[in-house]
Amino acid sequence: MQEGGTKRKIRKLQKQKRPGSEKRMSPQPVFDYPEIKGNEKLKNKIALITGGDSGIGKAVAMLFAKEGADIAIAYLKEHKDAKETKKIIEEQYGRNCLLIRGDISREKHCHDVVKKTLKEFTHIDILVNNAATQFENKTLENISTRELIKTFETNIFSFFWLTKAAVPSMKKGSCIINTSSVTAYRGSAGLMDYSATKGAIVSFTRSLSANLIKKGIRVNGVAPGPVWTPLIPASFDAKKTAQFGSDSPMQRPAQPVEIAPSYLFLACKDSSYISGQFLHPNGGEIING
Repeated sequence: MQEGGTKRKIRKLQKQKRPGSEKRMSPQPVFDYPEIKGNEKLKNKIALITGGDSGIGKAVAMLFAKEGADIAIAYLKEHKDAKETKKIIEEQYGRNCLLIRGDISREKHCHDVVKKTLKEFTHIDILVNNAATQFENKTLENISTRELIKTFETNIFSFFWLTKAAVPSMKKGSCIINTSSVTAYRGSAGLMDYSATKGAIVSFTRSLSANLIKKGIRVNGVAPGPVWTPLIPASFDAKKTAQFGSDSPMQRPAQPVEIAPSYLFLACKDSSYISGQFLHPNGGEIING
């Protein structure tokens, strides 16, 4: 087994249209270590994962399925990526996978996502708020109102809407895991609005944890560093994409498979005494978390 993709350098100049496709990425992202067997840590659990068609969400969906969970995946429009993820979950790991296509930046669709998940699986044990978008801008003046609103609607408003719809179906012992970013803690000069939403996710997670603690629902988050996902070639120019992650202490981006175990830890009984906290798989960057 190759350790974390340390040999997988990004050398090829590449640029994609938003939201990006993993099939066109070089090298291909690593989502799973098939040779590592599951331990039924999530046996018969139901997990709803936004952005589960590709990137971090895909790796989480596959790992959760390997550990015994049935999966509902909310995704935007990357149907080929979503269908491949569903195929692996059902054929390789023998779990059910529901695909729900649509834009989570719209409140009604967020309610529909939860409604369809409950119709298929009757309840939700694990909610992973993960999907996000970003628009790089060199100055504050370059951030358009349209992009600003879209970033907030997708990255943080959807977390409120999905969680609000899902919590009534979640019982004691359930959990919510929110995806933030290292940029929430150190900022990003070219991603000011994105970083602001990721900071809001940290505060939302801590506040929601306190709010739901008496219901027995744990709320935690993951704040990854640079990760090789379709969002990268869809967000940056070819030169910046080729250099992506080289400024991290490990001098490379993570593969999605390296981030997924943080979500598994927070979803299973191993973290039963943890709530309101964040894990930081970021390649060695030290931040206050």
